[in-house]
Amino acid sequence: MSTTAEILPVSSTSVRLAVPADVDAVFALVAQLGIGEKPNRDSFTEAFAHAVQPSREHVLLVADLDGVVSGYAYTTIERLLYTNGDSAQIQELAVNTPARDRGLGSLLVSAIEEECRSRGVRQLTVASSHAARFYERLDYRSTSDFLKKSFVSD
Repeated sequence: MSTTAEILPVSSTSVRLAVPADVDAVFALVAQLGIGEKPNRDSFTEAFAHAVQPSREHVLLVADLDGVVSGYAYTTIERLLYTNGDSAQIQELAVNTPARDRGLGSLLVSAIEEECRSRGVRQLTVASSHAARFYERLDYRSTSDFLKKSFVSD
């Protein structure tokens, strides 16, 4: 009988604001979303440059796993007429396929919630029926379905 314990590697995770140097890693994650159009690099780069700029109207967070960007979340914030204050919506959340089931998605959502609270946001929504069970485990509840009409051909 061995008395030495097996030492398992410990992963280091953190969530932070995205910076311009994250552009390639986030582009690779966007490609994994698999929804909508295939991402166009030029269009993405322009949108990313805007998203990493400090703003009251959006926040782009990345999750690092052992120093590698392995997830991201993009959230928009706006004043709606019916919410008596600011409302936020998680527009995009993705975790690199090999890094899934390690809590990065939950960590990103928790960081988004904290950021929203610090900004005085009254509600946080997400329009993602395919990830509904994930969000329900985080105490989100279904209130409506969203419909979409695209103005560009696929």
